[in-house]
Amino acid sequence: NIPAPAEVFGNMVDLFQNARFRTNIWMSVQRIMMGFAGATVMGVALGLLCGRYALVKGLLFPALEVLRPIPAIAWVPISIMLWPTTENSIVFITFIGAFFPILINTMAGVKGVDPVLLRAAKSLGANEYTVLTQVILRAAMPSIFTGLAVGMGVAWVSLIAAEMISGQFGVGYFTWEAYSLIEYPNIVLGMIVIGVLGLLCSGAIVMVSRWMMPWQQISNSGGAK
Repeated sequence: NIPAPAEVFGNMVDLFQNARFRTNIWMSVQRIMMGFAGATVMGVALGLLCGRYALVKGLLFPALEVLRPIPAIAWVPISIMLWPTTENSIVFITFIGAFFPILINTMAGVKGVDPVLLRAAKSLGANEYTVLTQVILRAAMPSIFTGLAVGMGVAWVSLIAAEMISGQFGVGYFTWEAYSLIEYPNIVLGMIVIGVLGLLCSGAIVMVSRWMMPWQQISNSGGAK
């Protein structure tokens, strides 16, 4: 039952001319961007606060640690009840998938900041806000972008699973529908599209990291010489 490459390619040419298929791709991209953006903002913000302040960590982190092992797909039933529309619930599941890797890696980055940098900033008269945003955040960026890369992968897994279970549009829904209708070439095509979209998202994170951390490129060039 495994389709031949030529059969998959033939279906791909036909499907990319299909408006519904393009809508499925756009819906998945839109959902991943919304969920991932929310997870990035909250994950980095809470990671900075929990990593920097023991009181905040003591108040928030135990509850977050209880929620962290729960797979994103296990949130599907409760998210359907929590949110008024299916669309909101799918975005929420995508958010959950990306949030915890970003949070944990941000906290690890904050903990790994060289204390010499903090003492130097304080001795130069920097206030706490400046230390947090200009020293700790910048020093933790390598770990933060590692969390973003991992979070993006988990977000795609969560999104596709949510679309298969409760979606009406999206690449995950398209792939599951192809299985239900015994359209085997479309199953493979759906998997390829998911892989390509994930690759593009990961590449975008790498490009942003190079733009926001130019000093790493300089350091790497110096090390290579």
